[in-house]
Amino acid sequence: MKDTIAAEVLELAVQIQQIPAPTFYEINRAEFIRQKFSEQGLQDVSIDLLANVFARLPGKGNKPPLVLSAHLDTVFPAETDLTVTRSLERIAGPGVGDNSLGVAGLFGLIWSLTGGINSPAQTGLPGDIWLVANSGEEGLGDLRGMRRVVDRFQAKVCAYIILEGMALEQIYHRGLGVQRYRISAHTRGGHSWVDFGCPSAIHELAALINRITAIPVPGSPRSSMNIGVISGGTSVNTIASEARLELDLRSESPRVLKRMISQVEALVKDANRPGVEVRAEIVGSRPPGKISENHPLVQLAVKVLSSLKLESYLNIGSTDANIPLSQGLPAICIGLTHGSGAHTMSEAIQTSPVELGLRQLTEIVKGAFDL
Repeated sequence: MKDTIAAEVLELAVQIQQIPAPTFYEINRAEFIRQKFSEQGLQDVSIDLLANVFARLPGKGNKPPLVLSAHLDTVFPAETDLTVTRSLERIAGPGVGDNSLGVAGLFGLIWSLTGGINSPAQTGLPGDIWLVANSGEEGLGDLRGMRRVVDRFQAKVCAYIILEGMALEQIYHRGLGVQRYRISAHTRGGHSWVDFGCPSAIHELAALINRITAIPVPGSPRSSMNIGVISGGTSVNTIASEARLELDLRSESPRVLKRMISQVEALVKDANRPGVEVRAEIVGSRPPGKISENHPLVQLAVKVLSSLKLESYLNIGSTDANIPLSQGLPAICIGLTHGSGAHTMSEAIQTSPVELGLRQLTEIVKGAFDL
């Protein structure tokens, strides 16, 4: 039965992967999941205005429910070629691991708890499970789907468990603080010959990039800085009147992240001068948070992985778990298998560990009601 469930989860993951779902445009994939939830006989199936899909798997008791969530969106544009290749031990295709497998894992849990794919949608657990396929986890989505999920359930649950496709053996119990900016430079522009000497937005932005990347980034506590997007200009013989970049700042330390933010904002302010306007817009702010490695939920996950003869790595990351963790709520992010090439066209998952990943998930969910 377990091998059958794992095989069905993998088949469903590929079906999900074939539906484009770039951040902010998850609705088609959300509708597919809503239909699947309804076909499964779950209760209170709905989609909200952000394309979060909710469904309730009833238990038999009155303990606070558990929320299990997996994000729908991917980093890939809608026109991406989603062709999948398979071998005995591997499935490859854009977004198959991040996070089509995670979403399919919601159904794997249902089938594992109810006894099979065609079994009645009810468990013998002492509380309900809310299954959520949420939007807006990637990129500029800024965890907006999970923000809405936590606004809905708040502290009235026993735990939040976030499911990713490719993080088996990882236990993310700390949320990494992230600040993202869109920085734009504006000038009058002009003709490259006639108006030579007038400020160019591209030149101004390039000079600012040099100053930003000169900011010291500590290795401990681990921190990072990345300018991932640059755009602007009109033509090769036009002095650019506008240019933009997108900047990502991260740190394990809220204090260090705050310092980096202050340094960037000071550089942006100093870049303004007559004929040059530079603006910084915050386009993402992922709050940090954590529960102790000794928290019962973390220790439950460690115990379950150990019982399956798997390693456990307590980790920090930028995931949907940031939102409940930042509010002091019990939350972890776990995965279903190992993989490679996340966020690339060569993204791939290993198929054989999925059975263990589902057993891990099932046992953690069962145990969470007893914490």
